[in-house]
Amino acid sequence: MYPYFRLAKEIFKFRKAPRLGIFDAHVSTHICWPWDIDPWRELNNGRTLTLYDLGRVPLGLRAGLHEVVRRNGWGMAIAGNSLRYRKRVTVFQRVTIHSRCIGWDHRFIYIEQSMWRGADCTSHMLARSAFTSKQGIVPPGKVLAAMGLSPESPALPGWVQDWIDADAGRPWPPER
Repeated sequence: MYPYFRLAKEIFKFRKAPRLGIFDAHVSTHICWPWDIDPWRELNNGRTLTLYDLGRVPLGLRAGLHEVVRRNGWGMAIAGNSLRYRKRVTVFQRVTIHSRCIGWDHRFIYIEQSMWRGADCTSHMLARSAFTSKQGIVPPGKVLAAMGLSPESPALPGWVQDWIDADAGRPWPPER
């Protein structure tokens, strides 16, 4: 089950936190609970994605994205991600998640997230998110302009552009 109470706690916890600029980082701390682990007694890979949600949602709230999305009747959806795991997270360990926007292109906004246990990075994720409407994808530049910001993104880092290019070459639909 999705951890709605944990999400509500994060939203409540950061409801009066200072506003973030579009490229500022949101930092949050979480505990790996027994219901987050897999049969190997470590943080489940699916739950890792969910914990990253708990960092990404407050980031959007603090940056003002949710106000603009709600006002215009748009939605937000994850449209892809690449996640690199490097260190185990086991039950009752505390992790810190750093979440930040790193730019956008004509279709997606790109968010970088990392999970830390002390000085060790346990995982790192690049996510692309789409703003949606009944007509389809809303260009991120239009969303940023609605926020009163420049619709132009800074150049995406080379490793992000490499991922975008590699994913564009992936066949769709996949073979059965």
